[in-house]
Amino acid sequence: MAIREEGMIDISSKPIVYRRAVAIGKIRLGHDSIFSIVNGTNPKGDVLENAKLAAIQAVKKTPDLIFMCHPISIEAVKVRFTIDENEGIVTTRVEVHASSKTGVEMEALSGVMAALLTLWDVCKRFEKYKTGNYPSTEIFEVKVLEKEKRGIK
Repeated sequence: MAIREEGMIDISSKPIVYRRAVAIGKIRLGHDSIFSIVNGTNPKGDVLENAKLAAIQAVKKTPDLIFMCHPISIEAVKVRFTIDENEGIVTTRVEVHASSKTGVEMEALSGVMAALLTLWDVCKRFEKYKTGNYPSTEIFEVKVLEKEKRGIK
């Protein structure tokens, strides 16, 4: 008889240390979307503010979204957007800080994805073709850029 025991990783014996992670990702948008972001003309409001708030909320809610992630007390979230108007690319960078027994890279990635999805959603009126498809809109190059752990003795 085979027995399988599965569940969350036991982190109870790990020390609490400073954790930091930075994730980035990009979205390609059309000229009209980029124009609406840069000039504040999107009918849905401030596009980057919407995306920033989505990123922060996703960081805090990561254990609700990814069921094997441990709840972590988040101490700081920094969200930065860089817009390349010529290429039609918005790069999103999310940095997460915590004192925890486990890392915060999934939180940083969740923040990036939520921001990018929000950018897509808020700009989709400019991105859709008449068929309802999105032939050139894409999310790409999502990755953990940095991960840091300090204070281990």
